[in-house]
Amino acid sequence: MFTELTEDTLDQVLSTNKKVMVQYGAGWCGNCKITKPKFKKLAESHPDIEFVYVDAEKLPNSRKFAEVSNLPTFAGFIDGNLVKQNQGNKVEIIQEVVNEVANN
Repeated sequence: MFTELTEDTLDQVLSTNKKVMVQYGAGWCGNCKITKPKFKKLAESHPDIEFVYVDAEKLPNSRKFAEVSNLPTFAGFIDGNLVKQNQGNKVEIIQEVVNEVANN
């Protein structure tokens, strides 16, 4: 499932879902806009993982769960714990994080 957070509630998502993938982006970020549909498509093939888009500028409390120094940043969580993160706009970068979450 894919959800775009409109409120700073990533902590609730992490506590109620075993496996979570997060894309941190921003409205002004061109690479974020390019990768968002790819991220959404990956959600379709991984129904056991909650996929969430977080606007890193509008939702600062949600941003603190990963080290977001560049956008887009992709972060994978299991049981609320960060297990892997990556930055960039290539689908392979996203897939690495998804694989880590999916296979654990």
